[in-house]
Amino acid sequence: MLLIDNIKIKLNNDLKDLNEIKDSLNISAKKDRLKEIEMHMQSSDFWNDIDKANQTNKELKSINDSISKYEKLNNDYNDLIELIKLAEEEKESSLEKDIVSLYEKLSEEIFEFKTILLFSGEYDNLGCIMHLSAGSGGTESCDFCEMLYRMYSKYFLKKGFSTKIIDYLEGDEAGIKSITLKIDGENSYGYFKSESGVHRLVRLSPFNAQNKRQTSFASVDVIPDIKDDINIDIKDDDLKIDYYRASGAGGQHVNKTSSAVRITHIPTGIVVQSQEERYQAINKENCMKMLKVKLLMIEKNKVKDKISNIRGDIKDNSFGSQIRNYILQPYKLVKDLRTGEETSDADGVLNGNIENFIMAYLRWIKLGCPDRKVMSDE
Repeated sequence: MLLIDNIKIKLNNDLKDLNEIKDSLNISAKKDRLKEIEMHMQSSDFWNDIDKANQTNKELKSINDSISKYEKLNNDYNDLIELIKLAEEEKESSLEKDIVSLYEKLSEEIFEFKTILLFSGEYDNLGCIMHLSAGSGGTESCDFCEMLYRMYSKYFLKKGFSTKIIDYLEGDEAGIKSITLKIDGENSYGYFKSESGVHRLVRLSPFNAQNKRQTSFASVDVIPDIKDDINIDIKDDDLKIDYYRASGAGGQHVNKTSSAVRITHIPTGIVVQSQEERYQAINKENCMKMLKVKLLMIEKNKVKDKISNIRGDIKDNSFGSQIRNYILQPYKLVKDLRTGEETSDADGVLNGNIENFIMAYLRWIKLGCPDRKVMSDE
């Protein structure tokens, strides 16, 4: 029964994964929390605040689902072990087919559940707002910004995420100077928080008559789309508010009035802007909401040097500050400088195949961001 022996070896790894899942879930703490919630739900004033009650019900369901999923996987694992023992004791080779089928199903379910648990951050389950901005490099960087927008758009499509353009500014000659997107989908902030930072492109420039090798930069900024009202006091004197005419992709004017709004928070340099709606007041309200989220994220991080990963206007959008390199010349390589994840399939990455980079980052975060020696890509 060589096949069963191989499965027994693989099951040892699956057991390690199950134990990691158990530790990550903290089952005992979750069961204590369930008792607290159930007691709270029995109180007479539970339904006085409908929104909070619904939020509590959502938490209850999430905890129950997590515990039930883990217990099912654990039971399936034990059942499979017992079936293997039975097959070995009775020397029933006819059970091999069932064992293989059950193992493949169990292994896949463990992998999927372990992946879901990577989205354990406070806001990972929320939608998000993504801002892309061309950096140093002129027209070349605007073109790179558009390439990143295309890359992400293809990935959104694969994942089934819906997107809406909040703000758009085309390049003077080609590409995009900046674009802001609202992304809706399960765990979309959890997925795309990994993309915040400066991205670097090296290629033979199509905008250079001598077709010289050129380096350009673009920044990506991702914040969670928090629906709740955020209690942050913002002084009017700290704000610089500009109004301008909205324009859609391709330069087509959405309207002839100055309905688009740009707000600069002077103390931090944060810039937010919106032309999503036809009315100035609504766009201003959207800007204030985004500003509050960014200030909240800064407050939660409590680390001043992380402001550049959160703000809408990243000053150091140039060489030496990048998180990922996209090398198209003299060879092809895409490398994340935080996790060390890399691939020579640069064309595939720019066509939306970025799942490996996202998952590598989530695992890296889960392990506490261990230090890595980043090797030169040139």
